[in-house]
Amino acid sequence: MAIAELTPAERDAALADLGEWTLAREGKAIERTFAFADFSEAFAFMTRVALLAESQDHHPEWSNVYNRVEIALTTHDAGGLSQRDASMARAIDALL
Repeated sequence: MAIAELTPAERDAALADLGEWTLAREGKAIERTFAFADFSEAFAFMTRVALLAESQDHHPEWSNVYNRVEIALTTHDAGGLSQRDASMARAIDALL
């Protein structure tokens, strides 16, 4: 079954519930930057996100520099944001 891209209204409603996540890539992704005390904390967070991503079969685009982790979520199969991205963002936030 195809994964549906969120409509602009659905996208705006999902983003309203996602606090620090921001719209990116002309509305096709959401992103957030996380800051930690040091590299070890950042890496531990990335490990928890990796396990979550595997369990949901939905993987982030991310980067790490020392204590900072930048995450972008988009659903390539949908051509933009889907409900999977909103769910993943909420689950990532719950890890904090």
